[in-house]
Amino acid sequence: MVSERTETKPTPRAAWFAPKRFGYGAGTPITWQGWATLGLFLAVTLGSSFALPFLPFRHTTSVLVGVILLDIIATALFFWVCRSHTQGGWRWRWGESD
Repeated sequence: MVSERTETKPTPRAAWFAPKRFGYGAGTPITWQGWATLGLFLAVTLGSSFALPFLPFRHTTSVLVGVILLDIIATALFFWVCRSHTQGGWRWRWGESD
């Protein structure tokens, strides 16, 4: 018996960020998910930096390296989320002509 497979197109991801008007990348958040992502990114990066004076400094270098690695990972994940949820994707834009 032959079964019929219906091919469905994958639904595009909902846009959380507006594209930049000039240049390359994402602009401001346009949904609550975008604002929540931006808030989480700022909480992680700024929170870890402001928490440095309150962390135990038995091993100063390892604490500093840990905070730097946390910030690098958070930034990479934030860029990935922004890139995958920007309306129209990331490409170079020249203002009104695009």
